[in-house]
Amino acid sequence: MTKSGLKLGFIGLGIMGAPMAGHLLKAGHVLFVNTVGNVPSALADGGVTICTTAQGVAERADIIFIMVPDTPDVEKVLFGENGVAAGLSKGKTVVDMSSISPMETKEFAKKINALGCDYLDAPVSGGEVGAKAASLTIMVGGPDAAFERVKPLFELMGKNITLVGGNGDGQTCKVANQIIVALNIAAVGEALVFASKAGANPAKVREALMGGFASSRILEVHGERMIKRTFNPGFRIALHQKDLNLALQSARALGVALPQTANAAQLMQSCVALGHGQADHSALVRALETMAQHPVAPDA
Repeated sequence: MTKSGLKLGFIGLGIMGAPMAGHLLKAGHVLFVNTVGNVPSALADGGVTICTTAQGVAERADIIFIMVPDTPDVEKVLFGENGVAAGLSKGKTVVDMSSISPMETKEFAKKINALGCDYLDAPVSGGEVGAKAASLTIMVGGPDAAFERVKPLFELMGKNITLVGGNGDGQTCKVANQIIVALNIAAVGEALVFASKAGANPAKVREALMGGFASSRILEVHGERMIKRTFNPGFRIALHQKDLNLALQSARALGVALPQTANAAQLMQSCVALGHGQADHSALVRALETMAQHPVAPDA
């Protein structure tokens, strides 16, 4: 594909960001990038322009994507020294695809809007697999016009793309997503620990459950990880723990009780204490295994 003429920025080229930026580059867009550490060779060799600061990216690009781990990271990228805000001019669009606080997101959007620019919060679900396959679910908050303008770019990175509402609503949707995923991982982990300790073959139990009402994507993918002990991260426990903390912080502010979310957060905290914070979130099962003194299956 020939160059489209769109000048895009991408800040944060980690496990998720690198393949997402790669899809934009392969579609023929001009890409200006900035990241902590080295730019992946696939991007560097593909013709991206490497900028030494986030400000440099914002000065050169018309639409700036951000994909970093947590709320303080986004704030630093946007408003820290040599940040995005310092490089913006009227009419540009900032798209934060990180998973961060909905409440802070609303404040970030106001500050960017005050500079004459649009802001979209567009967190994703699908993990490393979805990022590489361009099959991410993208949950967007922000104005309709900005969403329609950026939607063709979202379609290069994902398949299920929804404008949920105004700024902050995308992040609220992502927090809801993380609640559901965490509780499903815990449920699958409990079921497989129970089955294994009862003497059943957990792989056969999972196979049988996949044909019934208990079937789920979590049982399919993460149940297999628990059995095969493949806990190399697609999405790290430490990051999911961060998302559940966001859920509990927001719930406290709203006066809402989330008892099962709190329980899942404690299981993830146990995993972090056991040294598994950098493992895939399917390794939440290790906390349940420790309490049961019985693994779903032996480690390789």
